[in-house]
Amino acid sequence: MTKLNKLKIFNDPIYGFIRIPNTLIFDLIAHPYFQRLRRISQMGLSSLVYPGAHHTRFHHALGSMYLMQQAIQVLRFKDVEITKKEEQGLLCAILLHDIGHGPFSHAMENSIVEGVHHEHISLLFMEELNTRFNGSLTVAIEIFKGKHPKKFLNQLVSSQLDMDRMDYLKRDSFYTGVAEGNVNSERLLTMLTVLDGELMVEEKGTYSVEKFLMARRFMYWQVYLHKTGIVAEQLLVRILKRAKTLLKLGADVNCSKPLLFFMDNKIGKDNFETSVLDKFSKLDDVDILSAIKEWQDHDDFVLSRLCQMVINRQLLKIKLKNKPIDAIVFEKHINRVKEEHSLSDEEAGYFVFKGIIENRAYNADKQNINILRKNGKVTDVAKASDHLNLNALSKTVTKFYICFPKDSV
Repeated sequence: MTKLNKLKIFNDPIYGFIRIPNTLIFDLIAHPYFQRLRRISQMGLSSLVYPGAHHTRFHHALGSMYLMQQAIQVLRFKDVEITKKEEQGLLCAILLHDIGHGPFSHAMENSIVEGVHHEHISLLFMEELNTRFNGSLTVAIEIFKGKHPKKFLNQLVSSQLDMDRMDYLKRDSFYTGVAEGNVNSERLLTMLTVLDGELMVEEKGTYSVEKFLMARRFMYWQVYLHKTGIVAEQLLVRILKRAKTLLKLGADVNCSKPLLFFMDNKIGKDNFETSVLDKFSKLDDVDILSAIKEWQDHDDFVLSRLCQMVINRQLLKIKLKNKPIDAIVFEKHINRVKEEHSLSDEEAGYFVFKGIIENRAYNADKQNINILRKNGKVTDVAKASDHLNLNALSKTVTKFYICFPKDSV
């Protein structure tokens, strides 16, 4: 019998009350694996740019589940068959879709582990939870992996117009205060439909999709790829890289046990076993922040100065260019840092570096967004739209950046 105390509600600042539909969802939320998401920031170090951006993956997962509940209701109203088992699978899949994120979300994805995408770790968590919950997540895993015979179920979880994107755009817009990113998720959900097993949008929802894609473009340039955010994340990556190097050289690098394990061991897809997963589940933003606070007084000049930069928000200068960074300019900055602090080329490379960022708001070649016209024909949104910018959004925009100390390190 269902216990009443498990049918709780969350008061969300975006959607209002979010209801927990059943005991399985409650038990998943209550599990330590999921509770860890309360300690994983949704937007990495973006709060150094937008002070309000302190929301977590926990917020986002619940919001995505709420949107999925609404989507199921809309599609059923339009006579799209979604069984109780499929509904359960959808809700579990979207709830757990980001459970594999490491500390500070994307910033540490290639630093904590090597070549292991967060989606792969999410799948490992789901498979472990499926064992613990006696196979209750089997359908959710099928949907998450794109193996379910009903293609639209996977599209609701992972596509260019899924519940994940609908929530994070609206949520990140709210917490950053960047109004251009706010999307009308209710209107988008109302326009969803299914034809021949594929998810699409009714023709009268074309403009809503346009607004959604434009909002995504704005959010990437103004928030996710904000130049200050890029510098902060790159410094975070380099802090861990330096700490690992010092550890190999036998230096004392004090930090929590979970973080020390990943610094001391090379973990990739091949050896990411259940025991490793358990250690990963104990790793969150707190481990990284406490380590940085500890390391800012380290004897190593490079590690201590990098940590001080992040803690005190005294970041490197960054310049964005439309063409590759000039080699002579790069060498000039490297040489200046080397001379000022008697550093090697490798050490100076922690303070002077370059990279590439890309933004593509819509990819017409992958999981494209289809518009169902009134005459029954199906058209890609880029072709259905009379908005001249939509074709431009389908092209990848590439920018090059260089980071270097403002004056002296």
